[in-house]
Amino acid sequence: MSVTSADVRARPERARTRRKPSAGGSKKWVAWAFLAPAAVIIGALIIYPTIDTIAQSFQNESRQFVGVDNYKAITESPRILTAIRNTFIWVVVAPALITGFGLIVAVLTERVSYTTAIRVVLFMPIAISGLAAGVLWRLTYEPDPERGALNVVIGSVVNLVGGPGAYPDATVLPEAPVQETSDGALAARSTVRPGESAEIGLVNVLDEEIPAGATQASEPQASGDSIPVVVWRDFKPGGGEPGVIEEGELGLPGAVVELTDASGEVVATQTTGPDGSVSFSGVGDGPFKAQIAASTFSPGFEGIEWLGSSLVTPALILAFFWMSVGFAVVIIGGGLSALPRDVLEAARVDGANEWQTFRLVTVPLMRPVIGVVFVTLTINVLKIFDLVYVLAPGASQDEANVIGVEMFRTAFSERNFGVGAAVAVLLFILVIPIMALNLRNFRRES
Repeated sequence: MSVTSADVRARPERARTRRKPSAGGSKKWVAWAFLAPAAVIIGALIIYPTIDTIAQSFQNESRQFVGVDNYKAITESPRILTAIRNTFIWVVVAPALITGFGLIVAVLTERVSYTTAIRVVLFMPIAISGLAAGVLWRLTYEPDPERGALNVVIGSVVNLVGGPGAYPDATVLPEAPVQETSDGALAARSTVRPGESAEIGLVNVLDEEIPAGATQASEPQASGDSIPVVVWRDFKPGGGEPGVIEEGELGLPGAVVELTDASGEVVATQTTGPDGSVSFSGVGDGPFKAQIAASTFSPGFEGIEWLGSSLVTPALILAFFWMSVGFAVVIIGGGLSALPRDVLEAARVDGANEWQTFRLVTVPLMRPVIGVVFVTLTINVLKIFDLVYVLAPGASQDEANVIGVEMFRTAFSERNFGVGAAVAVLLFILVIPIMALNLRNFRRES
């Protein structure tokens, strides 16, 4: 068969019109095959529970539709309103405080040789779970000044200035001629003048509270213009007669004795010696009252109730600060190391000091990193649960309440799933704008 020139010219055209089998279809199926397990897990663990929670927020415990009754219950519950208020405090205070402190520490430690060590130490608490951190800080906040680490430190400083009195637990017998003043002193009921004496007997003083140098108390002997006063332990083994100084009853050294005039003003002060006695002279004609100063009975520093109703939220924020500040320092420190050094040096060459360089150059260049840290911390604060649930004691749970804890307590402790679901939806609504802002920042950076 002969081949013409027209046939030869037509072959390339037919070759060009042939289509190669496309591999795109098979690649899509391979991609879907890899994505299918993840899609099933996300649907089962995220999408379906979210839809079901939203639906349940409009239902009661029997899954019957009740409209917006559950959301009305949120606005009418003082405990839930407290949780919303506390969450607002957390969002306003914690992320800004941690981000600002992290920025300052990252800048200050950037030029030292042990920067890595500092960051490692600050970052270590992140490796601790919220449950473990709650137990650790529960011990730190122990109110007993001899057990709680924080109160031990504060107590050691306070006691240097003014420690406990010599006899913090001492008191007097009900029939004793002594009365307690408005400021906590114990004053003799009768007045004295120069040449007269006063005796004040105390009880509830243990042997170990009496200094080793204490000696036998004795009846005070008044003479001339002196006013002797004796303070003793009105008790001895085997009994004894109340109000009478007897053999075996020791004086109480270290007690602060005051003389007050008719107007109640203190005119003289002395501290008792080994036999519990003091002597005032040259104080005037009187009349005076002898009293043991309130400082003698001061218990000293008794510890601060960090987890009490008034301080529990600041105490929780401090514990969260300890857990999260390392994250801020490390992330911001990484951003600082990537800054263009020529820009910073140019600012210094132009005459900017360190504060101006930090405020006008470093912070604007670091704004994306700072924003990521701040938004991440805000999301963590909104959904905080374990630290509050473990650290706040039962008596302060209502005052420390946040939305995450309230959702758990309502839904699982009280079995009120409808209101609990409504609280969960409220938390979800609060998180959405923060997540949208975070996604916007990521897109802007990319």
